[in-house]
Amino acid sequence: MANATKSKNKKPNWFRRVGAKFKETFSELKRVTWPKFGTVLKTTGVVLVIVAAFLAIITGVDKLLLKLLDVISGS
Repeated sequence: MANATKSKNKKPNWFRRVGAKFKETFSELKRVTWPKFGTVLKTTGVVLVIVAAFLAIITGVDKLLLKLLDVISGS
């Protein structure tokens, strides 16, 4: 009786578990509502504009602080 209980509680083979996880992942991906290509382009454009704006702001603050450091140090 003890052997029958052990075999029921034993985990499946590692390859079976990985295969089951891949199968589960792909079935989940089939249910995803993917955005249209135009929507992807628009949101990518918005992200790029925001990144460029933050790049400009941070570069400007960096240059300003560098000038301030030059004034303070007398170089």
